[in-house]
Amino acid sequence: MLAIALVSPLHWLGERLFTAHMIEHEIVMALAAPLIAVARPLGAFLWALPKSTRIALQHIFKGRAFSTLWRVLTVPLNATILHGIAIWIWHAPVLFDAAVTHVAVHRLQHLSFLGTALLFWWALIRRCDYGAAAGHLFVTMLHTSVLGALMALAPRVLYHAQTSEAPQWGLSPLEDQQLAGVVMWVPAGTVYAGAVLAFAALWIRRSSQTVAPAFRGQEP
Repeated sequence: MLAIALVSPLHWLGERLFTAHMIEHEIVMALAAPLIAVARPLGAFLWALPKSTRIALQHIFKGRAFSTLWRVLTVPLNATILHGIAIWIWHAPVLFDAAVTHVAVHRLQHLSFLGTALLFWWALIRRCDYGAAAGHLFVTMLHTSVLGALMALAPRVLYHAQTSEAPQWGLSPLEDQQLAGVVMWVPAGTVYAGAVLAFAALWIRRSSQTVAPAFRGQEP
């Protein structure tokens, strides 16, 4: 998923078309990040590094300071807030256009999206009750849908640098912005809604497994 988003023609197209850029971001945050959180690949990744670097990173990861910081950042509420802040801040028109025109800012934007998404999904998958995870995802689905709707229904162009090349692809700048908003609003919202339903189903299943034996124990 990361390769599709960041090193495929989609990335090249995303620098020229807002809709493609939004698809790229949603792949990073709503698909790649949860897959990485499920896979827990850090241990395997470390073996790709030189021995001295691997040992140094292991000391850092096992240190008290990093462990404390990680526990704080992966508290579900904290991770949900951080991820939401990153999404809304980077979609401020001035910052989004800056990411398109400056390579360093663009990389920082992608790092912010991926980093906070990893914290968010890790917290939900590894540190959260299924019911609470569904709640955090529902809130995230709501506020990202609102952001997408604001872009889709805006009566004027907000992202001038990002949409400046849209006419070369048969779209007006406003149409490009509206399509990008729809991508965040509907397809990405559908992914979050599916995850909400999955967590809710797991929560109901676990609850029924817990309650059923108690009722069986009360049978005469």
